Amino acid sequence: MNDLTPPIRSLSHVTDWVFDLDNTLYPRSCNLFAQIDIKITEYVMGLTQLEFDAARTLQKGYYRDFGTTLNGLMSQHKVDPDHFLDTVHAIDYSPVDPQPDLVAAIRALPGRKFILTNGDTGHARAVLAKLGGGDLFEHVHDIRAMTYVPKPHRQAYEGFFALHDINPTRAVMFDDLEKNLVVPHDVGMATVHVVAGQDFAHDQVEAWELGRSNGPHIHHITDDLARFLRERP
Repeated sequence: MNDLTPPIRSLSHVTDWVFDLDNTLYPRSCNLFAQIDIKITEYVMGLTQLEFDAARTLQKGYYRDFGTTLNGLMSQHKVDPDHFLDTVHAIDYSPVDPQPDLVAAIRALPGRKFILTNGDTGHARAVLAKLGGGDLFEHVHDIRAMTYVPKPHRQAYEGFFALHDINPTRAVMFDDLEKNLVVPHDVGMATVHVVAGQDFAHDQVEAWELGRSNGPHIHHITDDLARFLRERP
């Protein structure tokens, strides 16, 4: 286990493995989500007629305060979610490289595997195809399945648990945003914060998006998910 990890908590009890998608199953350094991020800014510009910097500030404010920019736009501007999702996910997936080590490590996990993402299923399937893991997961629970109420809101998790009859005390959540691990911890899940490498930097990512925490809701931290899964406690 790498030296980012807090005091070890065993995952030997886990029967349901729940993964975020963006910047968790592929490295943040490939900047795939940066394409989406810019398309969201352009969407906000077109909707509000704001210039780039002002639209960017509004976008990030909604992202921080509502869980997703889409949730903020739906709340404050009555945006059609399907139009938004189709627009911002029209991206080039070529930066995502195959991840055979990660795919093998996930495949070897004992139990069910799920994706719980604030993106949509089409985007998730496109990413998984590039990773080489299109058949890995039992289900992709996306923003539509959440009825557009995203992580970190408790409703997003509770609907997922109910649909798949998941006992949170026998499940683990992997996510790149530490705020998305608060509710999982509160309901008894094990948690793993998947972080970017120490040398990661990108103009489109604000410091709070890369935040790390020593709070009790963070049980494990890794910057190498495949290795963590192979050497899991």
